[in-house]
Amino acid sequence: MSFFNKLFSREKKESLDQGLQKTKDSFLTKIGRAIAGKATVDTEVLDNLEEALVSADVGVDTTVQIIDRIEKRVSKDKYLGTSELNRILQEEIAGLLVDAPDSGFRDFDIPAGKKPYVIMVVGVNGVGKTTTIGKLAYNFKKAGKSVLLGAADTFRAAAVDQLTIWSDRVGVPIVKQQMGSDPGAVAFDTVQSGASKEVDVIIIDTAGRLHNKAHLMEELSKIKRVMKKVIPDAPHEVLLVLDGSTGQNALEQARHFTAATEVTALAITKLDGTAKGGVVLAIANQFKIPVKYIGIGEKMEDLQVFSKEEFVDSLFSIKD
Repeated sequence: MSFFNKLFSREKKESLDQGLQKTKDSFLTKIGRAIAGKATVDTEVLDNLEEALVSADVGVDTTVQIIDRIEKRVSKDKYLGTSELNRILQEEIAGLLVDAPDSGFRDFDIPAGKKPYVIMVVGVNGVGKTTTIGKLAYNFKKAGKSVLLGAADTFRAAAVDQLTIWSDRVGVPIVKQQMGSDPGAVAFDTVQSGASKEVDVIIIDTAGRLHNKAHLMEELSKIKRVMKKVIPDAPHEVLLVLDGSTGQNALEQARHFTAATEVTALAITKLDGTAKGGVVLAIANQFKIPVKYIGIGEKMEDLQVFSKEEFVDSLFSIKD
């Protein structure tokens, strides 16, 4: 059994390595220049490292924190070699990231006494929100959970259609109404149906329009209120989906949504086609919200549970 677990883990790690390759290549090229001909970590190496981190979209604030941490390590050991920089870099970056309070999500489990477990998914159009919901449904079902989807993004016909396609593909039921219907009514019907049928997981899609933050806040608050009429502590999770390929723009979206509603977890998508994968670190560190999932490809299996140790290893491991 342990052999197959290791094999599965190795396959996942290989997918992660491959998905982050563009960011890694870009970053390591700059790191290579930073330490070329250097035996010890000096000011020039740190300056070059800072530039490499910023260019990988780690963000200025997070980069400054990382460099400060490394400087403290260097000051303790004046002869710290560049060969040790990789290990220290990984340790200090992992140390900045917030862990989810409950680790059960790693196996697509649900917390005890939270059935149905209600996940409200938020994010702007085009970030991969609907695809992420489909992949989540697939993984929960694969873990033996019954799943119900709710199409509460009623402002775009395409959103309802896309979610319907995913429900068919994964083989899970969906609650939907006509385009332009009240999103709160869809959410209420979904939660009521899920509770009566004793499903394990309910995933609610929501509209993601940012042009009016006050309206967004009002709409998300209303959806929450109507769900609480059926399940008082719903939603149990508010998952914000962000497009990693947009770099610093994803940070701006995170600011809008964390101001509009209480976001409890992050899913960061489209990391396989970008050299901006460092934005995961910037978002997680700046908002102190745990990253639970990352998207590294189009297949249903390409939504991975986030492990900060494996992510940092894949992104910053200097040795192949």
